[in-house]
Amino acid sequence: MTTTRRDFIKKTAAVAASIMMSPLPVWARNSLSLGELQIDTLHDGHLVLPGDFILGPMPQEELLPILQRYHLSRKSLSPECNMTLIRDGERTILFDVGSGSGFQPTAGKGLEALEALDLEPDDVTHVVFTHAHPDHLWGLLDDFDDPMFPNATHMIGKTEWDYWMDPNTVNTIDASRTAFAVGAQRRLEVIEDAITFFKDDEEILPGIASRATFGHTPGHMSFEVRSGTDSVMIVGDAIGNHHVAFERPQWQSGSDQDMEIAAKARTMLLDRIATEKMQLIGFHLPNGGLGRAEKTSDGYRFIEEDAS
Repeated sequence: MTTTRRDFIKKTAAVAASIMMSPLPVWARNSLSLGELQIDTLHDGHLVLPGDFILGPMPQEELLPILQRYHLSRKSLSPECNMTLIRDGERTILFDVGSGSGFQPTAGKGLEALEALDLEPDDVTHVVFTHAHPDHLWGLLDDFDDPMFPNATHMIGKTEWDYWMDPNTVNTIDASRTAFAVGAQRRLEVIEDAITFFKDDEEILPGIASRATFGHTPGHMSFEVRSGTDSVMIVGDAIGNHHVAFERPQWQSGSDQDMEIAAKARTMLLDRIATEKMQLIGFHLPNGGLGRAEKTSDGYRFIEEDAS
């Protein structure tokens, strides 16, 4: 019997797990039903970021009491990472692919998350990207630089694709993110002949529509998932945390590539989610990322929901 590269990776992972002699973590965090759709959030681990990466541009005196309310350090933040999986009986759709093994050691747990749901990469029929930052894209390839999801149709906004595939991006992006540009282009080139593009306000799959939330990256997309009168907004990094992004969405965040445009997109998105009483799933929101946005006198509040 021929041993494929993917078989080799699976066997290696199994050996490592047996050596550790520890049970498989339950990486699937939240589950909910939306009509005929089954939606799960999959925990990909967490990041460790210097506080300035997000908080640097903000008014520091006004920021401090917010951080104190959430028991957060100004020096370092550790946002979790949540991929979203949707199954409709025909399709298994994964939104973003996590960090893989090449970004931060605390992240890249996506394969364990799938295994917790008795799924393998070969079961995924569609991969949809919110954007192409490392923690959302670098899990695209396996350790042999082959596509991790070989049977999937890969989908990305055309504006986002054009930005990362532009050879000038590596020279024009902030110097601290040069590796982001190099890594994105190297990975996206592998699926260049098999990618499907979409634009704003398109129904990219049945019941799933793209919503432009540019700013975090030049082509960042959120996705409205709807069944009848019920809906969920997959916001990616358009709403990047559960504290300042909600309480002061108009503040510029250092994590956004175009901070001004991103702040406008975040404010618009929160207003719609709160007004329409939609559920939302955020890639970096806590405990699986599922919740709602509640309007307050001077901002919004993240209301966490545990639907599992």
